[in-house]
Amino acid sequence: MKQFFLKERNMLLAILLNAIVIFLLYFPQIEKGYPHIYHYLEYLDYFFVIVFLIEAIVKLSVLKPKTYFADNWNKFDFLIVLVSLPSLLTLIYPIIPHTSVLKILRLLRLIRLVRAMQFIPHMESILAGLGRALKASVFVMMALFFLNIMLSLFTCHFYGDIAPEFFGDPLISSYTIFQFFTVEGWNEIPATIAERTDNDVFAGLSRFYFVLVVLAGGIFGMSLANAIFVDEMTIDNNRELEDKIDDLNSKIEELKVLLQNKES
Repeated sequence: MKQFFLKERNMLLAILLNAIVIFLLYFPQIEKGYPHIYHYLEYLDYFFVIVFLIEAIVKLSVLKPKTYFADNWNKFDFLIVLVSLPSLLTLIYPIIPHTSVLKILRLLRLIRLVRAMQFIPHMESILAGLGRALKASVFVMMALFFLNIMLSLFTCHFYGDIAPEFFGDPLISSYTIFQFFTVEGWNEIPATIAERTDNDVFAGLSRFYFVLVVLAGGIFGMSLANAIFVDEMTIDNNRELEDKIDDLNSKIEELKVLLQNKES
């Protein structure tokens, strides 16, 4: 029993199975159409909570608290187990209703899927590259954020009355401008504005304005952010290649020196 719970891969399988059970529990077709199956899934979910609780207890008894909590993954697991325990109250005391809070605690268990990352090859390098990419992209993202705010206010001022569902207030307008940045359905909104105005000049200028928004935020801004992000993520490969080239150059130089010594 102890060997089973101390095998991380087996526990990862249990986490994946529990995620599938939680996934199925959110189908209203199962809850309303097949209530008996739904209850079996609930009991299976309780079973996984108990399994994770036993795992934590066994690890604590084998590793001792000091060694157990020295591992960050164990701290993470223990926290998830603690927040999962209230869901067992409905099993012990059936009169307790299945409140939304208990369902949210059930969802928190899905966070344990993060543990799958520890089995990804070169995960440390990937996380290091991700950290560098986020730091390198932060200024570009801040510039895009301020550009979004500025454009959302301008657009809200000029088009708030014409298309309130898109630009009715700064928050709605900001979301719509972000949609322009992602180049998602951007041509439909100018077409809607053109249909609601009788001024052809205003409609034409509006189309031109939104094209500039797409170019500034979507084509140039987001592309620049993506380019910086990808470049920082792959910089380790470039450095490895540069090190190999430097090593090759040094060997070539040594070979040249040897040849010159032989000729002399």
